[in-house]
Amino acid sequence: MSRKSDPSFVLELPLAVSPHESRVLSSRFEAGRQLYNAVLGEAVRRVDLMKQSRAWAAARKMPKGPPKSPEKKARAAEFSLIAETVGFSDYDIQSYATRCKNACWIGDHLDAQTTQKIGTRVFTAAQRYQFRTGGRPRFKPKWKVLESMEGKSNATGLRWREDHIEWNGLSLKARYDKKDKHGIQAFALQNPLKYRRLVRRTIRGKTRWFVQLVLAGSPKWKDKNPVRHVKSSIDIGPSTIAAVSEAGAFLERFCANMPDLQKEIRRIQRAMDRSRRRSNPDNYNQDGTVKKPAPGKRLQWVYTNGYLHLRARLRELHRVLAAYRRTEHGEPANRVVAMGNTVMAEKLSYKTFQRMFGKSVRDRAPGTFMDHLRRKAASAGGEVIEFPTRTTKLSQSCQCGAVVKKPLSKRWHDCSCGVHAQRDLYSAYLGLHVRKNVETWKLDTESAR
Repeated sequence: MSRKSDPSFVLELPLAVSPHESRVLSSRFEAGRQLYNAVLGEAVRRVDLMKQSRAWAAARKMPKGPPKSPEKKARAAEFSLIAETVGFSDYDIQSYATRCKNACWIGDHLDAQTTQKIGTRVFTAAQRYQFRTGGRPRFKPKWKVLESMEGKSNATGLRWREDHIEWNGLSLKARYDKKDKHGIQAFALQNPLKYRRLVRRTIRGKTRWFVQLVLAGSPKWKDKNPVRHVKSSIDIGPSTIAAVSEAGAFLERFCANMPDLQKEIRRIQRAMDRSRRRSNPDNYNQDGTVKKPAPGKRLQWVYTNGYLHLRARLRELHRVLAAYRRTEHGEPANRVVAMGNTVMAEKLSYKTFQRMFGKSVRDRAPGTFMDHLRRKAASAGGEVIEFPTRTTKLSQSCQCGAVVKKPLSKRWHDCSCGVHAQRDLYSAYLGLHVRKNVETWKLDTESAR
């Protein structure tokens, strides 16, 4: 089945892995990491060749034109021709990955389909860099292990068979939830399988293995979270979330149960910095800054066992925060979709949030919550509709039509027409009455009144 055109969801199951099987899997993942780095170096080299060519400079000067216009298509065709000339395509990168695998010891650990998927993964990262939708991709050092691997089909290589994973002589049995009181696993396993992914995680210093089954269709909604097929609206900030619909409303602190681990994280970071400076005194200037390496060379760093233990503790704390954050995102997302599966929300710049409210955004990740909410709404048969703030100005507007700027410190909306309401909750209410006229989004004040 198609991976992108059809809706899909993921069922993750832990695997029962013996110490011997864990060592074999670790060797294969290490082979995958080294293959990834080798292919990434070649892919980035080809991207640089494209950008340094005269044909690329000439193509950039071509008129862009509106979407689907002849000028736009001609410009895109020119860029595609340049990529084809230097061999930068998904097929070319997969072919290079296969040649690398067959030329060394990596071929003893990886199969053809897993190798091709690593090539596709590299090509996607390099293509984002080509189109400036992502930064320059980085190599994976030895301490930053490859966290997942997958195949292309369920016929050969890494494949799922009834209740276990088979991969080049290994048979890894999945562990099911025997209670499964909501019937989540039983419902998921009845859906067609698209593909599967083997995942490695380090939890409390121990390596754990999981299989992710990507299944066609939509996940099961629990009976305790019934979905209303009406409209709802949210107003999300760096530390609060407000939601309104016909069924009700709520205003609460965003990710209120996140543990405060920042002091401990900062202590570990300072200890790591002291250890690194003691072990590498020649890599620092007299003012404490890191020396700039000579052209074509890299600084050599020495890491003590104490430093490695500190780094492992730091990674564990970040893992705990991420786990809490997923839980804290899931609960309000379920509540919002239960209030109405068509969600209205302002289109915000979360990069601006990071500049203005760095620590709060770091801990709560409102942008990640919005991605989670989009998936939840889509699986419930709805969608998230985002409208611009420039024309709606909900935090400054009133249902009487008045638009008055307010400082961020003012958290209550008071208007001469008699409206007195909490600012975030009132903005969420006004979001229910935003309408699109031709190409402009505006607040329908008559409906709001």
